[in-house]
Amino acid sequence: MKFGVVIFPGSNCEQDCHYVIQSVLGKPVEYIWHQDTSVKGFDAVILPGGFAYGDYLRTGALARFSPVMNAVADFAKKGGLVFGICNGFQILTEAGLLPGALLRNVGLKYVCKFEYLKTETADTPFTNLLSKGQLLRIPIGHGEGNFFADAEILRRIEGNGQVAFRYADGAGEITREANPNGSLNNIAGIVNEQRNVLGMMPHPDRSSEAILGSADGKLIFESMVTALVTK
Repeated sequence: MKFGVVIFPGSNCEQDCHYVIQSVLGKPVEYIWHQDTSVKGFDAVILPGGFAYGDYLRTGALARFSPVMNAVADFAKKGGLVFGICNGFQILTEAGLLPGALLRNVGLKYVCKFEYLKTETADTPFTNLLSKGQLLRIPIGHGEGNFFADAEILRRIEGNGQVAFRYADGAGEITREANPNGSLNNIAGIVNEQRNVLGMMPHPDRSSEAILGSADGKLIFESMVTALVTK
């Protein structure tokens, strides 16, 4: 198996993801330049966080036009695993690989802190080592993480069980106070209908070793490995 981590101009978390795959999980991984037109040879592609092309127009609105995104879309259509983290999540919605959009945080302030996430489904390649209701402690760091969708799309996302994670308090309660950015229904991460594309605002790459304050994020990457091994 081989992971690929896309580098967009200005992105800054590709090294974090590369480190987790190579040094924490011990799996092969290579960088993919955003102007590449193929992701052939990879079994999973990660769109990392950072500030790809800046946040000045609309986050991810320019990055979606990078040549590699056509290859990523084709890869996802064929069932390949695609994981977008933070800015990567924003790019996936802008590219139409995930429904909805990410708006400015309620309060219009950048937020950087640890949050609790409640696992909503273990029935995805990204959560197969988790159990429904399991809490993860993973940090966020964003100014535009407020997930939004119109009523029909939101109804479909919820009805299909596409919500992977919601912001919760330490007791697992889904409350307004536990929502750091105003996301609809406290949504922190969703999958596509085929369940092979995940986007989430929190950074599991920043919580994959105990020395970072939490190793909970490692479970998501390990779930991907399990999915690829048993594919």
